[in-house]
Amino acid sequence: MLATRSSRGHRTICLPIAEDAYRRIVSIPSEFRHAIDDCFQQSPELFPANFAHGYQFKDVRMSAKRGVLIRRLILSDGRAYSLRPSFLMPYLTARTEDVEGPLFLRKFGVPYWALARVFGDDPMSWYRRECTLGRFSVVGTTLRQAELPAHLLADEHHQALDGQEVAIATTVGAGCVLGAEPARTAGADDLKAAYGVFQEEARDLAPGSAPVTVSTDGWKGTRAAWKALFPGVVLLLCFLHAWLKIRDRAKHLKELFAEISRRVWEAYHAPDRRSFGQRLRRLRQWAADHLAGVVREKVLDLCGKREAWSVAYQHPGGHRTSTMLDRQMRGMNRYFDHGQHLHGSLAACRRHCRAWALVWNFAPWHPATARANADWRSPAERLNRHRYHDCWLHNLLISASLGGYRCPLPQNQ
Repeated sequence: MLATRSSRGHRTICLPIAEDAYRRIVSIPSEFRHAIDDCFQQSPELFPANFAHGYQFKDVRMSAKRGVLIRRLILSDGRAYSLRPSFLMPYLTARTEDVEGPLFLRKFGVPYWALARVFGDDPMSWYRRECTLGRFSVVGTTLRQAELPAHLLADEHHQALDGQEVAIATTVGAGCVLGAEPARTAGADDLKAAYGVFQEEARDLAPGSAPVTVSTDGWKGTRAAWKALFPGVVLLLCFLHAWLKIRDRAKHLKELFAEISRRVWEAYHAPDRRSFGQRLRRLRQWAADHLAGVVREKVLDLCGKREAWSVAYQHPGGHRTSTMLDRQMRGMNRYFDHGQHLHGSLAACRRHCRAWALVWNFAPWHPATARANADWRSPAERLNRHRYHDCWLHNLLISASLGGYRCPLPQNQ
């Protein structure tokens, strides 16, 4: 069972119905059924797999918190589901439009006490509203109308949890964060458990699915964890990390550093594997003749990994550098640093990290960035080529129908 999964929370169908229309029809079974059927025709992926076999209304209750009627239905297989409109947050804690602005600011690490000062309520209320999003499947919610990317990147972001360092096992694909799970240590066993959540969510989306390649920085624990989870995956080595080791030791060399940089990246941009090997051999010879000390050592170390770098030429879509992942991690680092890192139990931190991933995927970009991406407003929109609602938080909640999962748990769990 997934670490964040519960049967109650993931038996809720989120309906993209406007508030006025919902309040008008929810008490009229025939009209409400017609609205549900229209939603199913337009977006069947938001409903259980056997929804087309028929359903009946089960019961109705009035929410004491929001003053809104909430209906349940039961399918032909006996499973019951709640129907929640997207203008209400999970567990009916707030109206979506009342919290979408403050939660958007959380993307930039605005602290909870500041949200409480400007928007009211107390800091813990805002913390809980955000962390509730972490109960959804990150993979299933983000990939609502897209397939699992074939080429991924993975690395660990180190943060403090009540003074102790934890490693946030981060998986990125197609510009979206597909996993952010804290692990107690960066050892292979703990990382296998953390990255294993991504594996389970991916296989809930499509049984047997596996990435073709995963790009890593070379950390043995990371590579061992991915090989254990996906034995057939091809592990690529990040070229950028090798260059950074050279840069940090050679940038004081001025003109010579510029020549090192030119030759290293000239080798990287070789059009094929054969040319790449030739350029690395020339780089090795030049370094032996013109460099000394630790700089020469690092350049020769880069050249000595020719076979590891060359694997990427067999997989043209694979990521030869970690640039895509680094963009997401810069946002993650800013987010947790501004929030004074992680606090509480590991389970609470897991929901917090996962909530950040979904906010990062769905919260809107700067308008100029959206224009540069065919007017898709967020990473998740660009990946799915679809939006359910103009409001980003509505879009997230609708995408998280059934908790983002496809395969329901048994009724008694």
